[in-house]
Amino acid sequence: MRFHRPMSPAALAACAIMLGACASAPMGPSERPAPSAQAESERDTRASFERDRKAILAMAGDYKVTFDFTETVPFIEGYELKEPKLSGGHESVRVIEDRGDFISLQHILVVGPEDDPIVVKHWRQDWQYEPEEVLVFIGGNAWQTRPVAGDERRGAWSQTVYQVDDAPRYGGVARWTYEDGLAEWEPGAEWRPLPRRDMTTRDDYHAVDAVNRHVITPWGWVHEQDNTKLVLTGAPTPLVREVGVNTYRAFDDYPVERAEEYWQATKDYWAGVRAIWDGIEAEHERFAITIKGETEALYNPLLELAGKVEAGEVDTPAALAEARGVIAEFVTPEIGTLAERLRPTTTIASLD
Repeated sequence: MRFHRPMSPAALAACAIMLGACASAPMGPSERPAPSAQAESERDTRASFERDRKAILAMAGDYKVTFDFTETVPFIEGYELKEPKLSGGHESVRVIEDRGDFISLQHILVVGPEDDPIVVKHWRQDWQYEPEEVLVFIGGNAWQTRPVAGDERRGAWSQTVYQVDDAPRYGGVARWTYEDGLAEWEPGAEWRPLPRRDMTTRDDYHAVDAVNRHVITPWGWVHEQDNTKLVLTGAPTPLVREVGVNTYRAFDDYPVERAEEYWQATKDYWAGVRAIWDGIEAEHERFAITIKGETEALYNPLLELAGKVEAGEVDTPAALAEARGVIAEFVTPEIGTLAERLRPTTTIASLD
């Protein structure tokens, strides 16, 4: 599917004016039939749905991004808070699919010097209206499909987040709210894998119990996280709490064209990779990646194949055939026990 940048406020206003000019003259009060309670309810539901869509689509665009994480409260005797981690770059967020009740936003990270930028396919967020199920992380590089009850899904959206290789990461369900003028989406706490900033540098915890909040702002949007880092040997035990604030400030003074060139060249390949993962999710209620810890052996080959497709060194069908083999090598429905899936941590001894 062809992606697009979000329309400017001026363009949206022009569309509204054009639509208004084409509308029929309104009926007088005496001519209007009294709306039924059901009609009013349906109208309100539709208006709420459209308002939610507007909030989700507002996250598409070009941004200067900062990722800011600070540990705040230790829960294990002797634990010393780690230094805050601050990083950033530029991201182009594109709508790669929009079916009305389903919206997929792909993040493309652009870093490095302007004359030689590095483009990285980053995370993806999929939004489903009134989902019947959501894919959630259950620890040890494993996921399972969780049914969503009627009361929970009514008027709600699920957000499922995927990693750079389109493997799943975490999911949650909540309603968008608009109190005090804020468009905000905040589900309950859900487990998620370690972030790469920790997965590659430490081995003292196994999962993050995270509250994941998206808020639309006048200058872009913000992704806030209230994280509790968990040790999962035995009963889940909190190690330390962390606050994360990822800001997306509208900005396009970077090589946006490189992000677009990369995606145009590789979008069919990545659509095929998504289809492989979709098939795994559809076939298996639970599945795991067999690698303990950082999954470089899985994502590096998939990213390298994308690079070859972009460079014209291999065509998309051949790249997807190879990608299917890479994924099959490391994914299994036989997830075993949580203890079997966990990598050892240095914290285990201190908890005994």
